[in-house]
Amino acid sequence: MSYLFTSESVSEGHPDKVCDRVSDTVLDLFLRAEPEARVACETFATTDRVIIGGEVRASADNLPSILGKLEGAVRGAIKDIGYEQKKFHHAHLKFQSFLHEQSADIAMGVDGGSDKDEGAGDQGLMFGYACRETDVLMPAAIHYSHKILQKLAAVRKADADSILGPDSKSQITLVYDDQGRPTSAHKVVLSTQHADGASINDIRTLVKPIIADVLPQGWMVGEEDLLVNPTGNFVIGGPDGDAGLTGRKIIVDTYGGAAPHGGGAFSGKDPTKVDRSAAYAARYLAKNVVAAGLADRCTIQLAYAIGVAEPVSVYADTHGTGTISDKRLEDALIESMNLTPRGIREHLGLNKAIYAPTAAYGHFGRLAGEAGPGSFSWEATDLVDKLASAAK
Repeated sequence: MSYLFTSESVSEGHPDKVCDRVSDTVLDLFLRAEPEARVACETFATTDRVIIGGEVRASADNLPSILGKLEGAVRGAIKDIGYEQKKFHHAHLKFQSFLHEQSADIAMGVDGGSDKDEGAGDQGLMFGYACRETDVLMPAAIHYSHKILQKLAAVRKADADSILGPDSKSQITLVYDDQGRPTSAHKVVLSTQHADGASINDIRTLVKPIIADVLPQGWMVGEEDLLVNPTGNFVIGGPDGDAGLTGRKIIVDTYGGAAPHGGGAFSGKDPTKVDRSAAYAARYLAKNVVAAGLADRCTIQLAYAIGVAEPVSVYADTHGTGTISDKRLEDALIESMNLTPRGIREHLGLNKAIYAPTAAYGHFGRLAGEAGPGSFSWEATDLVDKLASAAK
């Protein structure tokens, strides 16, 4: 039986994504100075104002220098996104920082857990997913939603006089056949901030070729199924149009609703926080399972207890597509990768300033190294041979 499925994405200029970018910029600033720094940074943005707060830890030698660079780094990130609006301008907005020292109780559990290894920074459950719907082993609806907005941003930034603004959203509804394979697009929705005076026709003319170029051959929808700026006007955008907060777009960040989410946000958290690092590890494992030919679809769940290094559970579901039993696959996963927080960080090289590029257009489905050395390392398929061997 065929069905429809929808996913959405939001651009780097969306208010919540501005906050994710700021939080990850702060994280990168700390990690660049001190790879073992601890950061949990939250951001709030509204008209003419950005506020950051949270818990950090760095050495006394490095901390003053890092804090002295905070404001410039935040303003630079907002400038890179493209905000020079009257009521939200990178050079003129009010900036406040309320970062403070990390809780000693949390630090104690992370630095030396109950099993004498580095413990998890919190309890929680994380999911990873991979499937054969796209060449990057991601669900198709979220993948193409991201790609439309990435290309839209590139077009905007390449033209100093562009009618496009930084804030935009995409949404794609796909048709799936009775085998669960995407076969065509049903509806495409695109809302983009624009210059005052730009007409809907101007915007449609600009965005239609972008959408057609991203979608697979023959998938482009007709005029009646392409909804561009349905409200009719989108001049006021970004944090001036709607307040933003870190971590409010976690489904956009992961699988667009096509797979479960443990609930934890990623941005602004250093990799001792398993909300982030274990979600990356779960995606890495799921992607390598599919790339190794052990399944066509794979969902992996990892779960942790605060202060304890080893995961409390490892779960795999190949949705009836596996070449071995799910229990055998779970054993192979445990055999193939050290899933303690330190093991994950070392295997994937996560103690680096690699996080700002993850803040928009998805943490998954990217190319390993696409934003510089070490970036998106969890998208590599270098575990294929080891997994295949362990699964025998």
